[in-house]
Amino acid sequence: MSGGAEPDAWVRATPVVFVLIWSTGFIVARYGMPHAPPLSFLSLRYALSIACFLPWIWWAKVAWPQSRQQFLHLSATGLLMHAGYLGGVWLAVKAGMGSGLTSLIVGFQPVLTAIWLAYSLRGSDLPAISRRQWMGLLLGFVGLLMVVWRKLALGSPLDHVTPANMAFALAALLSITIGTLYQKRFVKPCDVRSANTVQLLAALVLTWPLAWMETETMRWNIELAGALAWSVLGLTLGGSSLLYMLIQRGAAASVTSLMYLVPPATAMLAWVLFDESITLVTLMGTALTALGVSLVVRPSRR
Repeated sequence: MSGGAEPDAWVRATPVVFVLIWSTGFIVARYGMPHAPPLSFLSLRYALSIACFLPWIWWAKVAWPQSRQQFLHLSATGLLMHAGYLGGVWLAVKAGMGSGLTSLIVGFQPVLTAIWLAYSLRGSDLPAISRRQWMGLLLGFVGLLMVVWRKLALGSPLDHVTPANMAFALAALLSITIGTLYQKRFVKPCDVRSANTVQLLAALVLTWPLAWMETETMRWNIELAGALAWSVLGLTLGGSSLLYMLIQRGAAASVTSLMYLVPPATAMLAWVLFDESITLVTLMGTALTALGVSLVVRPSRR
């Protein structure tokens, strides 16, 4: 085996590892949510993640972004992809929305990205969105409605949909979509450790003052400690860093297509751990949306 075979295998496995790690974020929210207010938990997660990154950066002599403009761009993506996205997800789950439904709504990101790319490419010399891709958008939307409509019509203590938690989930969806496109467009390649630290600092600056407004207190136990530990070590140091690298290496539509692999994995975990229901309609809706997104992101033969 050649010396470059193992790194190449790791690069190919990165999307799979990212999806597996990222899908646990909604499960962590369900484990930690009963014992902690969402913004206080996230503030502590950001602070502990920064505390882990800083010694690593110092020990490895990692370079920081070289310009003030890059610091500002990284801060903007941190506000969107950490504070906005995670804050929206946690507030939605805290307000009663099930983790499976929350992940499905956020997983609609590839379709929003494709719509934006279709609009932004008009009049350019780049290929426009094809009929096949627009059909994929329609199929994805119908599949999403199949699952969301069931939740709205039947409901359950684990999947209670209200205007408030739906607004939080949609805010998370918009934040991760805009943040991904913004990072791909404006953030120049730099070391993922220093870049992630700048993003987390920006998220902490926004989230910490809001956390002081929460009246609920942290109730420490093994579930909360475990959720916080995995949030820092697995999701932030692992998942967020992999997402940053994937965005830098790939096209926006290709990277965001991975997000739609997250809801099925999350739904299965939620079914096993929390007894959140999975019906035939849910599976059909998920499959239909996955088919639609695959039509959107599949490259043209030209």
